[in-house]
Amino acid sequence: MRATLYLAVLTAIFLGIGYLIGGNDGMVSAFIFALIMNFGNYWFSSKIVLTIYGAIPMKREEYPAIYAMIEDLAQRASLPMPTLYLIPTETPNAFATGRDENHAVVGITQGILRLLSEDELRGVLAHELSHIKNKDMLVSAMAATLAGAIAMLGRIAFWFGGNDENRSGIVGMLIMVIITPLIAMLIQLAVSRSREYGADSSGRQLLGGDGSTLASALGKLGQFTKRFPAQGTPSQEAAAHLFIINPFKASGLTHLFSTHPPMEERIRRLLA
Repeated sequence: MRATLYLAVLTAIFLGIGYLIGGNDGMVSAFIFALIMNFGNYWFSSKIVLTIYGAIPMKREEYPAIYAMIEDLAQRASLPMPTLYLIPTETPNAFATGRDENHAVVGITQGILRLLSEDELRGVLAHELSHIKNKDMLVSAMAATLAGAIAMLGRIAFWFGGNDENRSGIVGMLIMVIITPLIAMLIQLAVSRSREYGADSSGRQLLGGDGSTLASALGKLGQFTKRFPAQGTPSQEAAAHLFIINPFKASGLTHLFSTHPPMEERIRRLLA
């Protein structure tokens, strides 16, 4: 319900900017534009993410233990078997993507196979399957698309409305181009954070109610990332919200602008 409310607020902001730019016609155009962007994100998000990270399919004969583990978890979650991909990097991490349960993808890095124990890896996979079960990929894709579109519309509104001789009109446009995209981004981050907490909780249920192995995995992943943050391209960093933890270096405002909840709080909830 919270995620639905966030998306409703994002959509209202988006349509409001469209109305300010072009009245009713502008609002309708903004709505159609949002639908097109969400459609593209829905159908092609997994292919884009796999491409930018250079992921390759995992063969059953090379990783029989991983296949057995995720098949058991998928059966427990009443999910079809997702497609497995390996990301050739030593940074330990994992993600889930895909437009629905029947086209889901789970990606894991080479580094996570070396860092975690079998039980800890099982906890991570339970978390990722929970994202699929909870339809988080669609929610996150919609939030990211709307937030990005709002930022773009804010710039359009500024350039096409900033020539108003009325000083208050210019101030209003400045507020639109600065404040509105910031609000949209914060709502998007709130969606991502709530989805991570939800996947942690659902993952614990898949593990029989014991969240200790997932908590242990998160602790190891967090410590590794602090010591050895990943170096990525802008497009790779833009997809960081998909991973179980953000693999890139955190800034000083990490708690406010991070797509992931604080690690300590996630672990505390899992062990509560």
